[in-house]
Amino acid sequence: MHWSDSGFILGVKAHGESSTVIHLLTRDHGRHAGLVRGGAGRKLRGVLQPGNEVAAAWRGRLEEHLGSFTVELTRARAAPLMGDALRLAALSAACALSEVALPERELHPVVYGEFAALLDALEADVAWPRAYVRWEMRLLADLGFGLDLATCAATGTVDNLIYVSPNTGRAVSAEAGAPYRDRMLALPSFLRPGADPAGPIPAAEVADALTMTAFFLDLHVLALNGVKMPPARHRFADRIARSATTSGGI
Repeated sequence: MHWSDSGFILGVKAHGESSTVIHLLTRDHGRHAGLVRGGAGRKLRGVLQPGNEVAAAWRGRLEEHLGSFTVELTRARAAPLMGDALRLAALSAACALSEVALPERELHPVVYGEFAALLDALEADVAWPRAYVRWEMRLLADLGFGLDLATCAATGTVDNLIYVSPNTGRAVSAEAGAPYRDRMLALPSFLRPGADPAGPIPAAEVADALTMTAFFLDLHVLALNGVKMPPARHRFADRIARSATTSGGI
């Protein structure tokens, strides 16, 4: 069996002395693993970088086999970010999270498209923190747990929404959530109805947003797959938190 597709490198693991096993997020075949012979060599080392966009051809004797990939670089996504540690951390986090959150060989065209849009935002340096948070929210939605932040879960109002219920993933107003504020998650202002879609975002609010999405990803996606939040995602969140204490904004 064989097929060809476009995809993004999510992860690379050594296999033997010279080969690697890679995971791709493909357009028409979902998250898919395969062996790359010679993948550890100098020729392919720069190609097989997380985030890079490739043209891939997969071959296997049976569909359920690991099979092997041949890949050709179509767009270097990692290299343009090498000078910015925070954006590179965001790229690594998105790749690692996709690798553990998406079921293998299950088609997710929305996630694929949003992943491409996120990488475009990272490269263009245009409102990329907002793009990253919204990508995690769309990942949640595509996997069956969308957050509803448009109105208060208790009153239906759109005013003064400052909390997110950890039980329902819905927004809660300051008044309705006051008795339970110690148990609520913070709803950053840039995710509230009517927020400026292009304005600067304080790093502290990005940190709150990442705490919120991590909570629901852990509870509704990763725990069901028997996996933990990947270290790359933790490192990204830690960098955002440190940025909040030094620069204040992103």
